[in-house]
Amino acid sequence: MNPAIAAFSEKLAGYPREDRERILAAAEFAAGRNPPAITGQQTAFPAGEPFLHGLQTAAILIELRADAGTAASALLQDCYPEAKESIEKQFGKMPLVEDAVKLNRIVSKGKSAKEAENVRKMLFAAARDIRSILIKLAGALHTMRTLDFFPPDERKNLVQEGLDVYAPLAGRLGISWIKAELEDLALKYLNRDAYLQIKEIVSLKRGERGKFLDFVQELIKKEALAAGIPVQTESRAKHFYSIYQKMRKRNKSPGELFDLFGLRLLCPGMENCYTLLGIIHRLWKPVDGRFKDYIAAPKPNGYQSLHTTVVVEQSPNAEPLMLEIQIRTFEMHRTAEYGVAGHWIYKLGKAAGPSGRKRSPLTRPPPRGEAPPVGAAPPAGTAGPPSVDENNNGFFFEDIQKDILKNSILVFTPRGKIIDLPAGSTPLDFAYHIHSAVGEHCLAAKADGAVIPLKTELKSTQVVEIITSSSAHPHQNWLNVVKTAKARSKIRNWLLEHEEAGKASSKTKETRQSADRQGPDRQNAEKQETEKADAETDFVFRAGPGGDFPHGRGSPVFKVKVGGEKNMLIHFAGCCNPILGDPIVGYVSRGRGIIIHCQNCVNLAAIPDFGERRVETQWENALFPVRRFKVEARKKGALFSEIEGAVRKFQGRLIEGKLEEISENHLTGYFTVQLESPEDAARVLRHIRGIPAVFNIQNLE
Repeated sequence: MNPAIAAFSEKLAGYPREDRERILAAAEFAAGRNPPAITGQQTAFPAGEPFLHGLQTAAILIELRADAGTAASALLQDCYPEAKESIEKQFGKMPLVEDAVKLNRIVSKGKSAKEAENVRKMLFAAARDIRSILIKLAGALHTMRTLDFFPPDERKNLVQEGLDVYAPLAGRLGISWIKAELEDLALKYLNRDAYLQIKEIVSLKRGERGKFLDFVQELIKKEALAAGIPVQTESRAKHFYSIYQKMRKRNKSPGELFDLFGLRLLCPGMENCYTLLGIIHRLWKPVDGRFKDYIAAPKPNGYQSLHTTVVVEQSPNAEPLMLEIQIRTFEMHRTAEYGVAGHWIYKLGKAAGPSGRKRSPLTRPPPRGEAPPVGAAPPAGTAGPPSVDENNNGFFFEDIQKDILKNSILVFTPRGKIIDLPAGSTPLDFAYHIHSAVGEHCLAAKADGAVIPLKTELKSTQVVEIITSSSAHPHQNWLNVVKTAKARSKIRNWLLEHEEAGKASSKTKETRQSADRQGPDRQNAEKQETEKADAETDFVFRAGPGGDFPHGRGSPVFKVKVGGEKNMLIHFAGCCNPILGDPIVGYVSRGRGIIIHCQNCVNLAAIPDFGERRVETQWENALFPVRRFKVEARKKGALFSEIEGAVRKFQGRLIEGKLEEISENHLTGYFTVQLESPEDAARVLRHIRGIPAVFNIQNLE
């Protein structure tokens, strides 16, 4: 057996044989895929060796008494997905491995507190099983323990990530010893002088305070025994980062702080906690404002305890000293040390070991250099840990997710930045969150590489990409889609600012309709004024094969729904020239909006990534008849406008038009029109024949 695995196997003594074999099989598999460059019983390994990192991550999880599946997943995660088939063949389906690998892709890319909070939220949003978060946390702790092997720049980023992301995460899960160690390791690298100074002072004070703490513990035990309460005591030094924070807050050196040590009392039963509190306050005077009842009002992570600070007079001639005391039950102590991991501890406690007896939950591993804490198990005759229904674990995780995420979702930008949005947000909210200019020119959106309608509600962990166009702009319907106040405000302001342009467009339309009713002579008289108004309102109709159709501040005459969305920038392909009624399909182009093709267009097969960029489209106005005709005429400058006027006279709409000079002074044109009724087709053709320049017209239907 590999020496590192042999040393690791000694930690598995408390597990049933079947679990030990499963964990060791995973370790052997990982060693075969990622053989270590060094071997031996080492506490820290060089960075960049996946197997040894996985082994130590699993060792930390075993200290938490995690189940065999969690430990095995930690060992196998660095072999995934390359060895997915081999893993499933040997170990079966391993969804926890997939979950852990997914979380490994989430890294902090910013230095702000908000970015760190978003990373923590994203971990909860992405995880399907809370044990994958425990794997991530254990891996982060091992990384912090081996920071000396990393380059200075990378080490600095890892330290900050450990302090800003993973220490608060451990605190939120209630695993206090991991939180304390992460913070102490971060302090060691962020401010080594302060760390060494605190370490030296604590070491000196430990000897000075030894007799004092022994005196306090003996007196408490004596009074508790008289009251019939079995109690276990534990003296402890506060962790270095906590002392450092007090130094900064109070602007004092470590030597000037008197509360570097504390006392913890463990007893059976909640009522005994309050009885012990009364005994302590009877023995010594409590400090005003330093009492906290976390039993009646637990912390969000489930932490429960009574905290009080008293002034202890050891003798009339001795200087009084302040001492912080925590009082809790054995069950509360397990929750304080293990937090959420306590749920899996309890589950392990129901499994029988080799001797056939149920295993007892263990307290946290002792800090390095310290003796194991007392209170690892309740004393004889006291209540043991409660039995927890395994089915409740999923609900417990859901409760944590809801509490942390509240009413929000977290999505990624294409570059991996995490964006926090209210639940129910759409791609438009995302676009306006990035920048108002991105929102105002939003044309379409992708989620995880697939085009989605702009009204689609986003989901946590999606990678969202916004496709913009200089021709796209907000419209009234967007106000019904967006969720955030910022997006709604920006859209409303844009619409108000461009209201005058919209009025100008309406005025142009009315002028044209009036000219149609008054005949061709009046049309020609107002032609120049109409074209000028068109230019000012950005509503010029550019007809021709593959030409852009009306968009912008006016309403398009050729309406297509794209994935259920209306009023999107579209461009009709010139290769197949789809007309109203043809089965159509669209795809998102690069820079030209959404291109509309006939579904049977032969060119679709040649479009790169068409399957990924395809969007479903349909005609909005398919109920109105469409006719196509060919015109032959003499060359005349205003011919196109006269044909368009003839169509408009009968409330028709020109969908597509093209005029080409095939010989000197001879034009041929093709026009597609939409009419209100089939009877209007004959009237339109008759009116076009009345144009002096037209000498032939042919209905192509």
